[in-house]
Amino acid sequence: MTLVKFNNGQKSVVNPWFNDVFDSIVNDSFFNDRFVSKVPAVNIAETENEFHIELAAPGLKKDDFKISLEKNVLSVSAEKKTENVEEGKKYSKREYSYNSFVRSFTLPETADYAKIEAEYNDGILKLNVAKKEEAKIQSREISVK
Repeated sequence: MTLVKFNNGQKSVVNPWFNDVFDSIVNDSFFNDRFVSKVPAVNIAETENEFHIELAAPGLKKDDFKISLEKNVLSVSAEKKTENVEEGKKYSKREYSYNSFVRSFTLPETADYAKIEAEYNDGILKLNVAKKEEAKIQSREISVK
């Protein structure tokens, strides 16, 4: 039995062989895993006193992160290099792994730039940005005369 590929009604501009080869290259997991930008997922929340930013970045250490503030832009970056080498053997192939990302957040004017804290635990980087005192919601009861 022979399997026949159909192009689902799409006309081939060049020839069917080229489309099959091009499609296999584009959809190859080797290329997808290495060339697709991998940026950690982020959760951002706001409470009465501060802003909370959480980045999902498993497999990293505290030392891998670099957090910087320039004007009102908070940037979080990480870089991790891994080299798997076993001594005493002659290898024709060695695997290296290199992962990095940069995420930037524009902080509002209500943020207190001097009070930013970061904590990394269980693969989650947590950033707490305090609000300025004048920006905190102040409630009071007003009496009717």
